[in-house]
Amino acid sequence: MAKLLRFDWAIKHLLRDKANFDILEGFLSELLRTDVIIESLLESEGNKENQDDKSNRVDLLVRTREQEQIIIEVQATMEWDYLSRLLYGTSKAITEYIQAGQPYRHIRKIISVSILFFNLGQGSDYIYHGSTEFRGIHHHDLLQLGENEQKAYGPDKTTSDIFPEYYLIKVNQFDEQISSHFDEWVYFLKNEKIDPSFTAKGIKSAAKKLDILSLSTDARRAYERYEENTHYEASMHESHYGRGKLEGLAEGKAEGLAEGEAKGKAEGLAEGKAAGLAEGLAEGELKGKIEIAKAMLNSGMSSAMIAQYTGLTIDQIDLVHRQIR
Repeated sequence: MAKLLRFDWAIKHLLRDKANFDILEGFLSELLRTDVIIESLLESEGNKENQDDKSNRVDLLVRTREQEQIIIEVQATMEWDYLSRLLYGTSKAITEYIQAGQPYRHIRKIISVSILFFNLGQGSDYIYHGSTEFRGIHHHDLLQLGENEQKAYGPDKTTSDIFPEYYLIKVNQFDEQISSHFDEWVYFLKNEKIDPSFTAKGIKSAAKKLDILSLSTDARRAYERYEENTHYEASMHESHYGRGKLEGLAEGKAEGLAEGEAKGKAEGLAEGKAAGLAEGLAEGELKGKIEIAKAMLNSGMSSAMIAQYTGLTIDQIDLVHRQIR
């Protein structure tokens, strides 16, 4: 099986092309279990091409088999406050696509699809679906639309059809056991490979159009740089939130314990540990950032980009640069 492009890179650079809409149509049709046709790529901040933009969000106006027009927001990114970003994204999409002076009932349905290449929350599944419904606190009944609401929204609608829906696809948690057509898509997301036996809608087109070898030389170099940057970003998260804090915790405990024992008092022990922990944590986090900065400098990345990733100042990065020369 040929190695294919990462789906998050393809979303930003290839799948926005109308000629490649069939790939996203197949992916969304299998996820939503209804035929989806992409009518247009919507003009939004998320869809603007920008070399320095790390967002992989794309907003689509689609038509379902039931002839509903829905705005689909597909995004793949790594952020620690991702759930808040998710809420912001759907809220922004709602306000972006209603015209001034229109009544609120013209707000289109929003479906947010998140392809997660990082751990989010706790749970054993690899696909999560969220929607809004209203239940009575005392009688536990589900609130239904009344006669006037049905006239506005349609006779078969529920409150869940009005409010945004969310799909979270936790790629790394997929166990690679294929039990549905959409599992074939998740297998591709995780392994960047498509088995010739796969038959999910759009998957054959993805195997053909997302082949790395089909890229031009310039596009392939850009893709390779993107892969390198994603590795650095993952390392930064792991180092900054993992190793640096563990080292700081160990050093802080040692220093706090030594100082506390020297004082020979319970109060001194507590104060020493607290002070040592605080100092050690700060030092450990700084060490983690410096290690990442060294790796980025060795790869030729600019000081400005390193500062954006690590939070170090330009002066600190210049000092690191001088140390590794």
